[in-house]
Amino acid sequence: MKKSKLSAAHPPFTKADMIAWLADHATAPQDWRIGTEHEKFLFRAADHSPVPYEGADGVGALLQMLQDQQGFQPILEQGTLIGLKEDQGGSITLEPGGQLELSGAPLENLHQTCAETGRHLKQMRVVTEALGLGMVGLGFQPEWRREDIPWMPKGRYRIMRDYMPKKGDLGLDMMLRTCTVQVNLDYADEADMRRKFRTALALQPVASALFANSPFIEGKPAGWKSARVRVWTDTDPDRCGVPEIVFDPQFGYEAWVDYLLSVPMYFLHRGDSYIDVAGESFADFLKGELPGHAGETPQLADFEDHITTAFPEVRLKGYLEMRGADSGLWENICALPAFWVGLLYDEAALAEAAALAAPLTAADVEAGRISAARDGLQGQLGSYAMHKLAEQLLAIAAGGLQRRAKINGEGQDESIFLAPLQQIVKSGETRADMLLRLYHGSWGEDITRLYTRFNY
Repeated sequence: MKKSKLSAAHPPFTKADMIAWLADHATAPQDWRIGTEHEKFLFRAADHSPVPYEGADGVGALLQMLQDQQGFQPILEQGTLIGLKEDQGGSITLEPGGQLELSGAPLENLHQTCAETGRHLKQMRVVTEALGLGMVGLGFQPEWRREDIPWMPKGRYRIMRDYMPKKGDLGLDMMLRTCTVQVNLDYADEADMRRKFRTALALQPVASALFANSPFIEGKPAGWKSARVRVWTDTDPDRCGVPEIVFDPQFGYEAWVDYLLSVPMYFLHRGDSYIDVAGESFADFLKGELPGHAGETPQLADFEDHITTAFPEVRLKGYLEMRGADSGLWENICALPAFWVGLLYDEAALAEAAALAAPLTAADVEAGRISAARDGLQGQLGSYAMHKLAEQLLAIAAGGLQRRAKINGEGQDESIFLAPLQQIVKSGETRADMLLRLYHGSWGEDITRLYTRFNY
């Protein structure tokens, strides 16, 4: 996951520079890395209530305790602690409703990424227990109402909060009540990027089905196996979903830049402040015609910020980011990167996966997202039965990981991390199905049992 050769102070920044920035991030296969991101909900252990930023047991106090205990570097905004930089290269960041995210370091293999996850969750467990808090991995908060959840003190979230309701009905739910696990992977060149992007985007509903883990809204069954995926379908059509351009045989860096230029802006980041330009055009900004900022043109940092405000199911931002999975159990955090590394980082596996993806259209994938959200592994993706396709893809991923031959100290290759997914496919029961079974069975429809059973 390389840095661009472009200087941060490279005026004027042009569309050609945007294309060059993507090309500069191409990485030789021997240097490919794996970056894992995962979010979790915090709650007060005594009553399962949301955790505000303020207070002796608040998110701010938790971040401060982590900083004091681990020696992490603070990330500040207007003097407020909003995140931490870890010694190993990762960072802990704060989502709008108090969800905490580990943005992992770029690592060489899945043994390292899973060790990173374990180390982080153990550190988190120490501080949450000291503060009387718990943490749980789910795709959608199972109990709280939107209005119950306190907003975190980050400037960009204020702008997004005001803009989201203008574009969709569920954008604020996305911000406040969802959690995901993601993986970031490299590409060798434009052709490799094109093949990986199209394959991953076409097959993303399978990951959504395998990782479905959010069947409840406000304490009751939602009618969806993944309420998180459902929310993303009604957030903002200008920046979410399945970009049809990726399915064009000529798709490349320039086409992706054109897509980004079509995504409305949210903000300008100047020092510690965020300036609201929500709904304005980055293309106008390139021409020096941004309303209220006439004559000003973007810098590299503005482009890098703007990329983070596009939310398709797969995102290109100097690496490919797979975004379709609900957060889940500890072992599922390791399983998500294993699934995509197995499919995309081995040439034979990528060829097999690309062949399965080839018949799928953007419309198939959009319909497949809804099917995965509603029905999980009982869904449909194009002409494929979701369960059968998941079984095929797991076999391909296992072969890819075995051929990578990244061995741990016990002589095991990376395919060991697929075990939770293989069990899901074998049983046909996703985590969402398991939660529903418990809810209707031994839990006696008491949703609060979830916090104890699945507390990290």
